[in-house]
Amino acid sequence: MSALAGPDGGLRCPWALSTTDYIAYHDTEWGRAVHGDDALYERLCLEAFQSGLSWLTILRRREGFRTAFADFRIAAVARFDERDAERLLADEGIIRNRAKIEAALANARVLAQWKPGELDELIWSHAPEPGRPAPTTIEDVPAVTPESTALAKALKKEGIRFVGPTTAYALMQACGLVNDHLAACTARTPAA
Repeated sequence: MSALAGPDGGLRCPWALSTTDYIAYHDTEWGRAVHGDDALYERLCLEAFQSGLSWLTILRRREGFRTAFADFRIAAVARFDERDAERLLADEGIIRNRAKIEAALANARVLAQWKPGELDELIWSHAPEPGRPAPTTIEDVPAVTPESTALAKALKKEGIRFVGPTTAYALMQACGLVNDHLAACTARTPAA
């Protein structure tokens, strides 16, 4: 499926047209460069929570996640204890999945031991070489790439949990490491 006209007539990636929430996310965030350890930790957590669910479910609960997880400040979440884990399991504003919550907390504890900028550097070191052709249809957009497989492996080697090649690729798309806006999409800009 190729880019389709949105409510304003502009061509967009078809997945973005089902709700105004998706249109706003697609037009202003998805595929835009994200840097900073806390910002990348947030995206890593949200992509893990999304696993098996619709991204719209996560998008609509993002503010609840931010409140529950101290705005995804790694140092703050790393200090969460068992009481915090129980609080999160009872929080209706987020996805209450024990394995995903435990992974988010464990990952913060691992990342709190890293040097500032180390997560940013590790993730961005897996960005593919520029010059990849723009996808023309959604069928041209992969779910996994060699780079996402390598990123998932590198994160796991460092003790990061709940990230596989598909989740890693979704992270790469969301954070602008790859530009998977379709060639005709009005939101397509060069990857950072």
